[in-house]
Amino acid sequence: MIFDPLTFCALNETKDLQFSTPTTLEGEGLWIGVLSSGQCALADEEAPQLAGAGSLLLGAPPLRLVPAEPCHLAAVLLSGQAAAAFAEGLAGPMFAAGASCPGAAELVAQLVASPSSRRASALGYQLLCESARADAAAPSYPPLVTMAIAAMREHYAGLYGVEELSESLGVSKSHLVRVFKAAVGVPPGQYLTGVRIEAAKQLLCHREYPLEVVASLCGFSGANYLCRVFKKATGQSPTAWRAAAAGVPELPELPQERELYV
Repeated sequence: MIFDPLTFCALNETKDLQFSTPTTLEGEGLWIGVLSSGQCALADEEAPQLAGAGSLLLGAPPLRLVPAEPCHLAAVLLSGQAAAAFAEGLAGPMFAAGASCPGAAELVAQLVASPSSRRASALGYQLLCESARADAAAPSYPPLVTMAIAAMREHYAGLYGVEELSESLGVSKSHLVRVFKAAVGVPPGQYLTGVRIEAAKQLLCHREYPLEVVASLCGFSGANYLCRVFKKATGQSPTAWRAAAAGVPELPELPQERELYV
């Protein structure tokens, strides 16, 4: 066998828990779970805070869960090179805002429902990709930054850059860059590139489009530029990413895809 997907991402265990007393998730690897009801805290956190329904659990075991009320948690334990790299990037176990990675809940549900599926490795890898955008809390940004983020996430495919974005928001480019970087920690241009890379990951996972088409749909100037930026951000070429994530569930049609058939 040239490539064994299980060495990259394997599903070790699943949990579908109803609990009202402290519970510990053990094993080896990385736990990713979704709290669908109740309120719960992580005893492992330096300053435990209650997480509510919809929160995403991330962390290497053991994870001790302390419920404030009866809770339901669906979770999967992933291992392999990709899971290990993800775990290394975490500052520690955490409950993240589920809204920052809305596809994670569905992927966890599929893995819990069909743990022996031959697609489990691909689904687990897709879950890692989706969970990579998780944020520990929904940040409170200034109105200008909130509008800029919303515009980039909605119009990333057609935006020519930060200058056009600042014009659409009615501010100077220098002002937008200064306010955005102070609030988010990165300049808007870098954030926009990140949004485009995430969109490219989704298309590479779910579509067989040539790289030139993927680049166009995600706002990159061409396939060569997409490959260069994608490799720098992920450590993999777009082709390698697509091969590793083969067999994931279908993605709803993106608005910009409709233009391909006009």
